[in-house]
Amino acid sequence: MQRKTFIIIGLLTLVAVVATFALADSSWAGKLEEAIAKTPAGSGPGEINPAAPKGFMGIPGGPTPFWFYGILWGIWVGWIFSTVGAFGGIMAGVGHISVFGLGDYASSFRKTSPVLNKLVTDSIRTSNQYLVGLSALMSSITYYRMGRLVLPLGIALALGGIAGAYLIPALTAGKISLKAYVGYFGIIVFIIGAFLFYDTTPAGQAKKKKAKQAAQAFQEAVKKGSSAGDLAAQGVKVKSWSLTLVEFSFYGVEFHFNPIWPVVGGFFIAALSAFLGIGGGFLYVPFLTNIVNLPMYVVAGTSALAVFISMITSIFTFMFIKGTPIDFLFVGAELIGIAVGSTVGPYTSKYIPDIWLKRLFVVLALYIGLGYTLRGFLDIRLPGI
Repeated sequence: MQRKTFIIIGLLTLVAVVATFALADSSWAGKLEEAIAKTPAGSGPGEINPAAPKGFMGIPGGPTPFWFYGILWGIWVGWIFSTVGAFGGIMAGVGHISVFGLGDYASSFRKTSPVLNKLVTDSIRTSNQYLVGLSALMSSITYYRMGRLVLPLGIALALGGIAGAYLIPALTAGKISLKAYVGYFGIIVFIIGAFLFYDTTPAGQAKKKKAKQAAQAFQEAVKKGSSAGDLAAQGVKVKSWSLTLVEFSFYGVEFHFNPIWPVVGGFFIAALSAFLGIGGGFLYVPFLTNIVNLPMYVVAGTSALAVFISMITSIFTFMFIKGTPIDFLFVGAELIGIAVGSTVGPYTSKYIPDIWLKRLFVVLALYIGLGYTLRGFLDIRLPGI
């Protein structure tokens, strides 16, 4: 039953991706050409020199990130997302905005060509989602095979996420400047990081006895050198599945939840994630660890499935409904790295203690959140941001 459900979800999302490519291409080209035509000609900041070589998205004089660096960054993005179930979109955003200079490029058009500024910003948001979408797909499949994905919970989150992932791109595409995007991006990430910092303290850990018990049982099995088959056999086992109650176990520890709350939570998480152009794992993870009280070892896979569904919806909306252009040559290189990192992550995460997975999450959230908040609102930059 669960395997068939997983296959059906994959097929439906594949159809959505194919439809996006087939129907949206003319809309992308027309929007971009119109924005370029309205931008002042010249060789200075915020201007376009028609004679210059084409760069990002085919814009004359645009940035030309080296494809190999895109692969390397994709490996990092895929690994971090598939390891903790979050930060793929945030790290993708760091790469596009800061590492590859697309943030400064978009900012240069803030006064001379606001339409192009917002178009490049939307392209960054959508490119982030492509990277996270592939990582989420690969992570979901791997974690499911490893017995570390709660399928009914991931589906409940995804159902709520579809509405949120459609609504926000439809309302905000073409309306968000790079400066505002960066600032909001930072504030939300920083708040989540501070919240999860408390979660790693003794007071926060004391409230999660069942999650801690399950995590310890899993860690002990890994230390004993149990085979992959034995580890999966003791993994997630769904015992009952209805519209009002789902019961499952992980390493002998019983868990249960009402699917209605994940649906509601999935809507708000996907809506906020779509606004930021990221996967939403940084919100799904605290939801799953604090509201559902799950151990990190099943959170990453469950989060990945919810992220995957919402990413497909959001990408489709940005590109088909709103005609957002994408630089597929560079994003394609990044996706190669994503495939590598997402393959390695699930297998390395089992060797990292549950509490350290959370601490890694917290450190990244606090630094990146503070950095982009300062950059977006005060124009102060921390190293690497």
